[in-house]
Amino acid sequence: MDVLLTNFIRALRNADIRVSTAETLDAFSAVELVGYGNRALLKDTLALVLPKTVDEKAAFDTTFDQFFSFRATSALAPNSEGTRAPDDAESADGSALAGEGQGQSGGSQDGRSREANSMPRGQSAASPEAEAPTAGSSTELPPASSPLGQLLMRGNQIEIGIAINAAGERVKVHEIQVFTQKGVYTRRVMEAMGLVELQAEIAERARSTVIGERRLAQDLTHRREWLQETVRDYVEHQFLLHADVTGKRLREDLLRNVRLGSIDHRHRRVVQDVVRRMARRLVAAYSRRRKVFDRGSLHVPRTLRRNMKYDDAIFDLHWKSVKVDRPKVLAICDVSGSVASYASFMLMFLYSLDEVLPKVRSFAFSSDLAEVTTLFAHYDIDAAMALTLKQYGGGSTDYGRALADFRKLCLEDIDKRTTVILLGDARNNYGDVRTDVLKEIYDRCKRLIWLNPEPRSIWNTGDSEMRHFAAYCHQVEECGTLQQLERVVGRLLRG
Repeated sequence: MDVLLTNFIRALRNADIRVSTAETLDAFSAVELVGYGNRALLKDTLALVLPKTVDEKAAFDTTFDQFFSFRATSALAPNSEGTRAPDDAESADGSALAGEGQGQSGGSQDGRSREANSMPRGQSAASPEAEAPTAGSSTELPPASSPLGQLLMRGNQIEIGIAINAAGERVKVHEIQVFTQKGVYTRRVMEAMGLVELQAEIAERARSTVIGERRLAQDLTHRREWLQETVRDYVEHQFLLHADVTGKRLREDLLRNVRLGSIDHRHRRVVQDVVRRMARRLVAAYSRRRKVFDRGSLHVPRTLRRNMKYDDAIFDLHWKSVKVDRPKVLAICDVSGSVASYASFMLMFLYSLDEVLPKVRSFAFSSDLAEVTTLFAHYDIDAAMALTLKQYGGGSTDYGRALADFRKLCLEDIDKRTTVILLGDARNNYGDVRTDVLKEIYDRCKRLIWLNPEPRSIWNTGDSEMRHFAAYCHQVEECGTLQQLERVVGRLLRG
């Protein structure tokens, strides 16, 4: 059990829950008092000892449920006929901690039952989505000869779950570190379950001239494919629980390349942390007003003046320099529909660069446009975005009207030090695009950048007016991922 609790604490740390050595010892002492017999009592006890903040308590609940994955039907061992006893299903729910996390391997039936319950929730016998192929008409087929084939033909998910977890323990699947190892561990678990013997049986029966033998080979092939998907999900579940820091970095790298509109709500906090780190990196690179020296342009007067002490002999060369000043940024964001999620991350990025971009002014629209700079000045980024979406997120998108409103609000404030960033999908519901206003902005500003979160392949399709807007922009970029957003902002700061 010490190994079980140690693995659980490691999973908590991978979920960004800080657990010190002293708290680990407290957890061991608490478990000695309450034991593993009552799931609810164990969860409440560890929740008092390990998590500290509200966010950590929420993460603790999720990690506990995933680590000690439990289903009432999974708590039942298979009977002699390979099926569970239905009369015991109700009584199994609520008392014993089935599975006890990683299903510590042992020789007893009780130990194997605990292993079955460490299956991912989506793979339990109570889950219709992951239901295994049942025997059905397989009574007409000859019996399978390989142990794995016999297990699959019985179609009992509890037995299969026990076998998967036992094989996972043998190949040490909890040591998985990076997501790219998913296929490797899936194969190892399958081989530990007897894949080689099953493959040989399928090949032998497929060559048979007996119809029943060939039908059995087809049936076993179907069940093997189902098992492979089930094992792959199991390995992915173990990765999410046990991935080390390298795996965490890889997950963040994957999120950097996921389209922002597709990011699941449960990953938003991770993405927000990634955005802030990206912004800090850019701040460190561009926080000072640096002088960039052009080695191709010699500053002749300064060179002569500084070398007079050498009797006009040229020893020290001086070069012309260009001072890079901080740009003034006006951000115009379409916050209608699915584009709103992109706008929230872009604004979060820009306002995280306050040391480099102290003059960011923000405007939001779906139809009417208004300045929301004061919201971001008085509230944190999440609250400000929520208020922005509530006040300006409704209505049908109208770029023509929004550009006209922008012209009234701050056209006179635009000069040759101003960079205007407009984020939107350019879908105008077949309304007036008012490119004349966009041309005025283009003529007055230093740079006009249009960021479109949609893939380039679907620009100018349907009601998209991208072809008309692009003619009056200095730069048009696809910006659907964090990596693309970082690249655009980095270019802005370098320029």
